[in-house]
Formats: sequence, C-alpha cells, structure tokens
Amino acid sequence: MRQLLQLVSLATLISNALASPDWTQIHEKGRCAIRGQCGKKSFFGGQLPCLDNGKAKEPTDAIRKKLVDTCGEKWGNRPVCCDEDQLDAMIDKFSVPDSLTSPCPACKNNFFNLFCTFTCSPDQSLFVNVTKAQELSKGKDAVAELNYLVTDEYGSGFYDSCKDVKFSATNGFIMDLLGGGAKNYTAFLKFLGDEKALGSPFQMNFPRPRDIEDETMVAMHDIPKKCNDEDEKYRCSCVDCPATCPALSEVSEGKRCKVGVLPCLTFAAILVYSVLVLIAIAGGVFHIAWMKHSQRRSERLRLLQDAAPSDDEDEGDVIHNAGMFDRPQSNYRLNSVLDKAFNRLGRTSARYPGITIGASILLVALLSLGWIRFAVETNPVRLWVSSNSAAAEEKAFFDNNFGPFYRAEQAFLVNDTGSSDIRPVLSYETLTWWFDVENRIKRLRSSEYGVTIDDVCFKPTGDACVVQSVSGYFSGGLSSLNPSTWKQKIQKCTDDPADAECLPDFNLPLKKEMVLGGWEKTDDVLDSQALISTWVINNHAEGSEAEAKAMDWEQTLKSTLLTAQASAKDKGLRLSFSTEISLEEELNKSTNTDAKIVVISYLVMFLYASVALGSTTLTIQNLLRNPTSALVMSKFSLGVAGIVIVLMSVSASVGLFSAFGVKVTLIIAEVIPFLVLAVGVDNIFLIVHEFERVDSSHPDELIVDRVGKALGRMGPSILLSASTETVAFALGAFAGMPAVRNFAIYAAGAVFINAVLQVTMFVSVLALNQRRVEDNRADCFPCLKLDKTGVGNATSRPYQPDSETTLQRFIRKVYAPGLLQRKTKAVVIMAFLGLFTAGVSLIPEVALGLDQRIAIPKDSYLIPYFNDLYEYFNTGPPVYFVTRELNVTERKHQQELCGRFTTCDEYSLTTILEQERKRPGVSHIGEPAASWIDDFFFWLNPLQDKCCKNGGKVCFEDRDPPWNITLSGMPEGTEFIEYLGQWVRSPTNQDCIIAGEAAYSHALVIDATRDTINASHFRSSHGPLRSQEDFIEAYASARRISDSISENIGTEVFPYSKFYIFFDQYTTIVKLTATLLGSAIALILVITSILLGSIRTGIVVTVTVTMIVIDIIGTMAVAGVSLNAVSLVNLVICVGIGVEFCAHIARAFMFPSRNVMERAKNKFRGKDARAWTALVNVGGSVFSGITITKFLGVFILAFTRSKIFEIYYFRIWLALVILAAAHALIFLPVALSIFGGEGKYSSYYKKTEANE
Repeated sequence: MRQLLQLVSLATLISNALASPDWTQIHEKGRCAIRGQCGKKSFFGGQLPCLDNGKAKEPTDAIRKKLVDTCGEKWGNRPVCCDEDQLDAMIDKFSVPDSLTSPCPACKNNFFNLFCTFTCSPDQSLFVNVTKAQELSKGKDAVAELNYLVTDEYGSGFYDSCKDVKFSATNGFIMDLLGGGAKNYTAFLKFLGDEKALGSPFQMNFPRPRDIEDETMVAMHDIPKKCNDEDEKYRCSCVDCPATCPALSEVSEGKRCKVGVLPCLTFAAILVYSVLVLIAIAGGVFHIAWMKHSQRRSERLRLLQDAAPSDDEDEGDVIHNAGMFDRPQSNYRLNSVLDKAFNRLGRTSARYPGITIGASILLVALLSLGWIRFAVETNPVRLWVSSNSAAAEEKAFFDNNFGPFYRAEQAFLVNDTGSSDIRPVLSYETLTWWFDVENRIKRLRSSEYGVTIDDVCFKPTGDACVVQSVSGYFSGGLSSLNPSTWKQKIQKCTDDPADAECLPDFNLPLKKEMVLGGWEKTDDVLDSQALISTWVINNHAEGSEAEAKAMDWEQTLKSTLLTAQASAKDKGLRLSFSTEISLEEELNKSTNTDAKIVVISYLVMFLYASVALGSTTLTIQNLLRNPTSALVMSKFSLGVAGIVIVLMSVSASVGLFSAFGVKVTLIIAEVIPFLVLAVGVDNIFLIVHEFERVDSSHPDELIVDRVGKALGRMGPSILLSASTETVAFALGAFAGMPAVRNFAIYAAGAVFINAVLQVTMFVSVLALNQRRVEDNRADCFPCLKLDKTGVGNATSRPYQPDSETTLQRFIRKVYAPGLLQRKTKAVVIMAFLGLFTAGVSLIPEVALGLDQRIAIPKDSYLIPYFNDLYEYFNTGPPVYFVTRELNVTERKHQQELCGRFTTCDEYSLTTILEQERKRPGVSHIGEPAASWIDDFFFWLNPLQDKCCKNGGKVCFEDRDPPWNITLSGMPEGTEFIEYLGQWVRSPTNQDCIIAGEAAYSHALVIDATRDTINASHFRSSHGPLRSQEDFIEAYASARRISDSISENIGTEVFPYSKFYIFFDQYTTIVKLTATLLGSAIALILVITSILLGSIRTGIVVTVTVTMIVIDIIGTMAVAGVSLNAVSLVNLVICVGIGVEFCAHIARAFMFPSRNVMERAKNKFRGKDARAWTALVNVGGSVFSGITITKFLGVFILAFTRSKIFEIYYFRIWLALVILAAAHALIFLPVALSIFGGEGKYSSYYKKTEANE
C-alpha cells in the first residue's frame, strides 16, 4: 500500500512537471520556492533570488535577531527560507518604504509582513510559484518571474491601511510613491511587483486566488492590521487614517436662505409686490363700483328734489386760475435766508466780475500747486487693501519672515488642430521643439543686467532651479529624449514621479497635474492636450536691485516666448504664457487704450454743453428772421467757461489732496471728470435757464439785479444737490479700501469746489456775457460789435411763447399735463414699484469679483493664457497656514501642531487641516498639509539610520526613553533647536527622503538665541480654482479654517496665499457697500428734509434715490457686472448723480415759482399744480443739462476696446442715465404730487414776485 502511494505521488509530480512550466514543483508546508542570491542580471540591477524548492531551515542566531528586529516577534521560533545575504538585501530595500510608512504603524506592519513572509516564510512554496527562470553567467538558475498568491482580504486590507497615509514633503500620499497612485489594491500590488530598476529586479505577479487552479497552493492569509486597529500599537493617527478622526462641526457658512429655488429676498419682494398689485386692483374695482353706485343714487335724489338753484349757490364764481388759490401760504425761514444770501452773492459776483474771476483763478492755482506731489498708485495690493488691514499685515509678516512669494512664469503649449475632443499635444517632434525652447530659455541673458535664469531662479536644494516641466522627467535635456521610448518614460514618471529616474534636478517629484493638462477625459497622459511649463523665480523687496534684475530677465523671457508663439503657430500649436510683470503691463496698456475713448467722450459732452446753453434764445425762428443774431445770442463761450470751471475744480481737488499725500488711482482719473461734469453741467444749465427767465420778465433791471435774482432762486437748489453729494462722497473716506477711500476724498473735494466756483466765478462770467449780449458784441469775438441784431429785451413780454424752446413747450403743454392725470399716476406708481421689485429680486444674483480677463485689453496675449489656465491647470494655488511667535520647543505646543503621534491634540493644526481636506467642496483644500514637525520627529527615528547622524552615530540610537510615537523623550528646548537646525540643512535624497532641506528650508524661522520659532508655515494647496467665485470661497474657507485652528490650539494662526491680498476686499465689500450706500441715503434724507423744510418731501426724494440705486444693482445682475471696488465706486456715483437728478425738481416743487404756477390755469390744484410747476420750471434743464449730456458721453464709451470700461463703466453709466432720468422726470413728480409735503414760499421774493 505504501509503495502504491509513493507511485501515485511520483506520478502526480511528473504529471505536474509535464503539464506546466512552473519551476516550483512541490507546494507544501515547510518547503521553500526560492532561497539565497544568485547574482545580478546587469551591473546596475538588483540581486536575483535562486530557485530552491527544498525544506525550510533553522536560521543562525544572528539571522534570527535581524529577522525579529525587522519583521516582528512571530519570527522568533520558526525555520526560514532565506539566508543572511537575502535578508540584508531585503532590509536595505526597506529603507525608503520604512521612511514613508512609519507614520502609520498598520501600513508599515502590513508592508513589512507582505515581503518578510514572501522572503523568509517556512511555508513559502504554498503561495509562491516560480513561473520563469533565467540562467546567469555563473551557471545558476535565478528567478525571472513568479506568482505570489495573497488573499483578497489581505490585499484590500493592506491597501486600505496605506491609501490615506501622507507624504508631507510633497503635499501628497505615499501611495503616489509606493503604489504609483493606485486606486485599488490590485493596482497597488501590481505596481509593487513590476520589474523596475529601483524596484523589484524580477517580475512578481499577484494573481487573484480564484484564478489559480493548482489546489496544492494556498494564498497567504495573514490578517492585515487596520489603520484604526483595536491594538493601539498599530493604530494610525487621524492624519493618515480617516477612521480615527474626530468629527468636525458642520459648516453652515455660505448657505443662502431660499424658498424653493428662489432666494428669500427675491421671494419676499415678489410676494409683497403681488399683494400690493392685488390690493390696488381690488381698490380700483371697489372705487369704480362705488362711483357707479354714487352716480345712480345722486340721479335718483335729483329726480326727487327741486331742480331750481339754491340761493346759496354761487353759479357765476368760476375758478379761472387755480394756481392763484394754491400758492404756498407758509414761509420757510431757512429758505428765505438762503435766497437772500445767494442773491447777495450773485449781485456781488456780477458787480465785481474781475475780482471774483481773478480770486477764483488764484485760489485754484494755489490749490493746484499740490500737483508737485502728484503720484499715481498702480500697485494692486495698495489699491484694494488698507495698509493696516489684517490681510496687509499678514502679507508683510509672511514676506518679512519667509521672503516675498515666488515670481511665477508659466506657459501652455496646446494642440489646436483637429476637430475632435481629444487633440493630443504630445509627440516626439513637439517635445523636441519645446525642449529646445526651454534650453534657449536656460541660456537667456537679460538685456540690461545680463542675468540668466540661474542668477534669479528659486533653488530649494541650492544648486538647481525649480522648473516644472515634462522635460524634468528627461533630466531636462534633449539627449535623454528617445524617439522609441519617450511614451513609456512619460507614463512611468507620471505613475511614479518619485522614481529616481524621474526626479528633476531640484529633487522634488513632478506630479502630472503640474506639467500636463487635458488628460482627464481618457485618464491617459499620452492624450494630454496641453504641455505646462513653470519657471519659479525668487522674489525680492519692492524697488530693490534684485527685483529689478528679476524683472529684466522676465522682459527677455517675454520677448523669447512671443517669438516662439509664431513658431508654434506654424506647427499647428498655440503657445500662451504669462510672466510676473505681464498683468501690470497689460493693465496699464488697457488704461492707455481707454484714454482716447474717455477724452473723446468728454469732448462730446463739452461740445454739446457749450452749444446747448444757447438753445433758448438762439432759435430757428431768430436765425431765419435775423441770421446775424446768432453771433450775439450764442452762448458757446459761456459753455466753454462752464467746462473750464469743471476742469479747474478737478485740478484744484487733485492738487489739494495730492499735497496731503493722497495718491490718485486710475479709477479717479477716469471717473472724477465724468462725475463733476455730470453735476457741474446741470447746475450751469439751471443757472443760465433761470437767468433767461428773469431776463425775460425783468428786462429793465440792471444786469447785477437780474443775475442776483437768478442765483437767489437756483442757489439753494445747487446747495441742496452739492451738499448731499459732497457728504455722500465724503462718507467713502471712512472706507478701509484705498481705491474707494481715495476716490471718495477726491470726488467730495471736486464736487464742493465746483459748486463754489459755479456760484461765484461762473456767475461773474454770466454777467460779463450778458453785458456782451446787450452791447451787441459777437460771441467768442467780443471786440466785434454788430448793429441791428434785434436782440434787445425791451419789447419782450414775460414768458412769451417765442422765448420757450421746443422741449420746454412740450413739457408745459403735453408731457406734464399727461403725466399728472390720475390714471397715468396709478400706472406710473405700479410700474416703478414693479421695476423696484425686480431690482430687489436680482440683488442676490449679483456676483462678486473682477475677472482678470476683463481688466485687460481684448487683444491681450494674456487672454488665451487665462483661458488655458482655467481649462488645463488642475492644481490650485498653494496656501500656507502660518504660526507666529509660537514656542514649539515646549511639548504642549508641539502637541498643538503635530498630527502623527498618539499624544497630539485631538484637534491639532495638522489634524484639522487633514479633516478639512476630506471635504474639499467646503474647504477648497486639495492636498494634504506639509507638516514640518511630524517629518522632523520621524527624521529622528533611529530606524531611519541614513537620516539623522551625529559624528557617524545614528541619532537617538541609544536614547532613553527610546524614540516612540508618544513623543515621550522627544527633544525640547535647546536640544530641539539644535536638531531642528540640523534637519533643515540635511539634503533630501534617496537615502533620506524626509530630510528637511528641499521641502522645509524656507518654512521655518529659527531663533537660536531665544530658543524659539519666530514663524513657521504648514503648506497645503487649494483645489483647482476656475472662477472668481471659487477664489472668493477659497479665501473665506481658509479664514474659517485658520480661525477654527486658532480657537482650538489657543494660538494665532493665519492663512496666506498670493491671491488672498486681492480677494480680501470681498470679505467686507457687501457690508461696506450696504454701509456706504445706506449712510449716504440716510444723510440725503436729513439734508433734503432740512433744506426743503419738509420731512415728507425728504422721504420722497430719498426713496426715489434708493429706487434708482436698487434698480442699478439689479441691472448689474442682468448685465453681468459683478460687485468689486470699481463697481462700488460707480454705485457711490449713482447716489450722487441720483440726487442731482432729483434735488432740483424736489426744490422746485417745494418752492414753486409763482409766475410759472399761475400758468397752470384751472388744470391742476394743490400738489398737482406744484408738480406741474416743478416740471415746467426745471424739467427741461434736467433733461437737456444732464440727461442728454451724459447720454452722449456714455454712448461714446461703447466703442472702447477695454472690457472693463465696456462692462463696468458703459453698462452701469448707461443704466444710471436712463434710470435716474426716468425716476426724476416720471416717478418723482408723480410721487411728489401724492406724498409730497406742503409748499413753502420765500419771504424775500414774495413782494418781488407779486409785482412781476
């Protein structure tokens, strides 16, 4: 029987040998598959194991000690299948994985167990099967390929324990380095087993157990350790194991109140308006029904009563002139005082024109001396952020301690050929050409200073520039680019960027997201649509020679890349790029481009204003009757004088505030003339038109008296508008944003000075002009005296029809009567309330931000660059969480920062950052944080025997207590500083990849004299940010995270990224906008109520201005105008010009001209009569003086080449002109006729007007 069994066994062995080419014939417990080392395949290759299907053997004591020290206690009493040389080779191979996996004991244990079991297990043959052998030069058969059978449970458990373990130095994961970025355990094991130069010297396959038919084989079935293992010895920290993390509180920020799909504000506005419409409809229906009922009732009563007239009835007392009975009966003393004061001012200015004009010019000249200190602020940092704001202070702290953030030069090479979605840019020809361009850039020498990239670049290791490019995979040279293997090289390096063959000269791995774009559609890097190259240049203090050298080199780089663009186009490629100096240069170019359009716009307004001033007296009839009258009646020179006064006020304001060191911004240069012109031209028209009325009604009075009357009547109106505008603009001076604050200061000064010059200097010019007219002298040529022009006023009658313009006649006869009809007023109120409701509803839709592509010319070379950046660059900007003045030499503070040791605080800085990374949709954190303190402590681990050494001795080798993950015995105080200094000076290489020089030499400010850390940062990265909303949310999220960290660890931590300084404004801009506009509107209410003598009228004016501003904000949402410093300045302008439109009509309503009011006849009574009077009196001036003037100027801006002007000026100003004119000329008269206050009269003019 025994013989039979032996024969059967032998037959089975022979059958197996014949049936398969496997070199491991026997699979049973206690038997090996491989043992020992048989030599190398090549000089640079690793040792290959020998074939050995013999029994396992007991090791020597020395071998067992090594095995137990490396692989654990379970190897203390069993035979093995490895010899000492084989064990030493395995331990040597463990050096890099040990550095990577040691932060997570479970991952490290599983990794070591996988290969210790494979190398030395006594049951090796059960799960190892050699499938291919090779004969070496010594005649020995060595392994060429084998299968290693591992259970699915172990493989998945091994992968799960390691997939979240971080490698801080690169802000990545060890899976990117150990597993080639594997996404599952089969890919992980495959990467570990693939034959490669610095990996396995033979092919190791990991087939699934279910695919093996050999029943004699049994998969390795050890139980893997979990990262949250019950055994605390293997449990990993939160940073490397999500299952051990404490839960962070839910973030409620950014959640908008909504009712269904509508924002709450929108829903509420629509609901309120709908209710009002229903009430109005119901009220109208009820009114009609009641009127019909009353009419039927009165008819029945009339049939029952005597039809004879009562003796009490006064049939013949018909009211022929309603205006006589609706004259204001109450005197407002303040208005009388103002009338009298302005009358005297007008008389004085008209009596002494030379003195007044000379004094005005002298005053403006003195104020303009401040132009000597004139300076334009173009630095965006100092424009958008206050110097004492938190963001500015934090940037200054970062720059002072870690140096100014690097200057980045970046280029995208994109394949634009073909119509398919997949247009690969990678080809041997393209790579050859692009590598040649990069080599030329390496050799570039700047024109002025003669510096090369080697002189200005960032060198983290001290000898190699950081150039992030695909060329880094090929050692940066054409010689390494092989036409037959370049594809495999790129695939290999993108899978394992930490491979020694793939490391660039600066020794930091190049992630594929940094150098290739557009591969996400197929997940194949060879399908990439864009090559990305980034040159990192050192930055220096502003104005320093080092900065000038860097900028000089960037100019040379820009010229080179512009030349390369043409060459790329010939190859069917598109090259887009940006240098650090590019954006500021293009912004300035945009301003220079806009200057021509702005000047043309102003010239058109100047010309119109100059011509239109003479439209009342210079009519077509006059020209036909007496053509020579045009030369006398023209007011062109008067208009020019008015424009000159506008320019003088701007010059005086700029000079005054420049003298006090307030810098001019581009916004001021572009906007202030527009603003002052809008206000100034309207006042000029009001004064001139009022003078013409007085001149027509009082032709026999002296010019001085006529000018005094005109200014006395219009002066308080000018005071009302100028005071409200000045105060509204002055409020902006309290804003923290320099761009807004400086604009507000200059605007308030210019408006105030302009108003002063208009009621003094312009009045003097007006008086001189009237002397010229009455002396029959030609306009513009006063020395030329004409005869028989027929321009005398002796025969003129008050308000004779011929003295009216077509516009004034239209307003008096058609427009005003039609507007003030009862039905028309109802329609107007409901329509404008509907418009207001739409504006309120659209407020939540107004976006924040200012897209850089809008701020530069349409044809700028940066436009394609920004497009490519958002489309192809899948890495967000770096973000640093900075600590300052934190004494990390103390254990308490070490625990507040660290994340990979058992005694680290539950909510330490590193732990919170890791938890936030796991919710990128909320945090916008895209990469693990680089924790210098964790990497430093692991560098001290004596098991990393090639890292920390003192005098050839491994640090902490004989430490008592020994190095451990509880931080017990870790250095503190002076010892901590000494070791830390040694660490940041240690070169990062394959022997010690966690040494600090490359990753952390610029992350710490060590104060050895005080034994403390003045500053340190923990580097992470945002996810891809592709819109202004993304940038704003990322900044807000970083602020929230840093506040949470500060609260938990009790130490100030702040976030810093290069773009934060530009987006800090958006943390407060909504509140700032509401505060500025709300405060301005509140002051408008106070000032108008005081100067008009009526709270009710003040409320009506304030509500009208509010409606204008709200409607413009709603228009911003529809027109795609986002809220930023530029649009905020424009909104402040809207308040000022809105007041300008409304103030004159409101005052004409409160203090109606009796002469005009009497012409209402029997058409209107009470408030309707005063509203009609206001429109007739000043409506024409408002329409022709400001509406048409501004419309012409804004229309010219439509032809600008600059997107920022087209969007932020043309669209907003066009909306302002249309909406403000509509509200002032349609809604305001109607609202005043319904809700306005009781009219007033001026006692100063009562007697005068009674005699007119």
